[in-house]
Amino acid sequence: MTESPGGERVPSRDRRRFPGISSRSYEHPADRSALVALRKLSGFDTVFKTLSGLLPERSLRLLFLSDSVRVGDRQFAHLNDMLRDACYILDLEKVPPMYVNQDPQPNAMCIGLDEPIIVVSTGLVELLDEEEMRAVIGHEVGHALSGHAVYRTLLLFLTKMALRVAWIPLGNVAVMAIVTALREWFRKSELSADRAGLLVGQDVQASMRGLMKLAGGNHLHEMNVDAFLEQAEEYESGGDLRDSVLKILNVLPRSHPFTTVRAAELKKWAASRDYQRIMDGHYPRRDEDKDTSVSDSFRDSASHYADSVRNSKDPLMGLVRDIAGGAGDLGGKLRDTVFRGPQHPGGSGGDGANGSGGSEPAGK
Repeated sequence: MTESPGGERVPSRDRRRFPGISSRSYEHPADRSALVALRKLSGFDTVFKTLSGLLPERSLRLLFLSDSVRVGDRQFAHLNDMLRDACYILDLEKVPPMYVNQDPQPNAMCIGLDEPIIVVSTGLVELLDEEEMRAVIGHEVGHALSGHAVYRTLLLFLTKMALRVAWIPLGNVAVMAIVTALREWFRKSELSADRAGLLVGQDVQASMRGLMKLAGGNHLHEMNVDAFLEQAEEYESGGDLRDSVLKILNVLPRSHPFTTVRAAELKKWAASRDYQRIMDGHYPRRDEDKDTSVSDSFRDSASHYADSVRNSKDPLMGLVRDIAGGAGDLGGKLRDTVFRGPQHPGGSGGDGANGSGGSEPAGK
């Protein structure tokens, strides 16, 4: 924010506003299909209100109120300006409470069943500049607009429950199956919220810098956005089937996608026609959400995953394409992919060195 000649606090630059925008406009297809189905599910709200008595939401609110700093006109005023600006741009009528929590780890979250609250850590506030922080706050407001806070709270609760029932023979397995499915959905919801952050900040370079800092810290003079995006390309296409399996195992316990992957996905969306249409004022409206077709949303999601498999450079996805296409000599192709890697389909001496060398940075 800057001071106008009349002494008023005004946005540091003009940004496009999106009156009545539906979260469907920026949601990742897999995230959107799940949310549309849940919103259509009869009695879903009642179930979650019943669950709210079991979840520690009230305790969390009291904890942040008593042991964190609430953002407002008199505390962290610059963050309060960004929050109000983000809600104005995405047309979120009720501004969620926001707290700054003392934690050196850069982190932010949006939680709550009845009313979302946003929490950012001191580590994040100290790490990011104003435009980068604006994208992060837009990210969290995007979570609030989509209703992600409800499922995030449920995920936190179930993760803790899994630890408590670990001694029960099958109890932990059942809970962890739900947690694993929720994490997969939540990773996609993070990609949705990254898009919301870009709609609020309207500065793709700031969004890229913020993600890069989350990976490498506050050393911008030592980092380069293009080189960072090249890491995402290397992560996706490098290695062999063993590395593909390791990627899956590495990501399963995470609630967020890897940072390079998020940066690459956001860059791709920023260059898409969908993003440009939103910026031009053409987007789904919130008052149309009730008419959204669940089957259409699932078709969009299925189409997205099919395109992902078709265009992926990952060795495992390449093998899936070959199986789907009925490739001849599948045993030989599998042997070549595992032991020589996709970059050396017919050569010798490609065993291990090239494949493992390409996978090490991605596994960090």
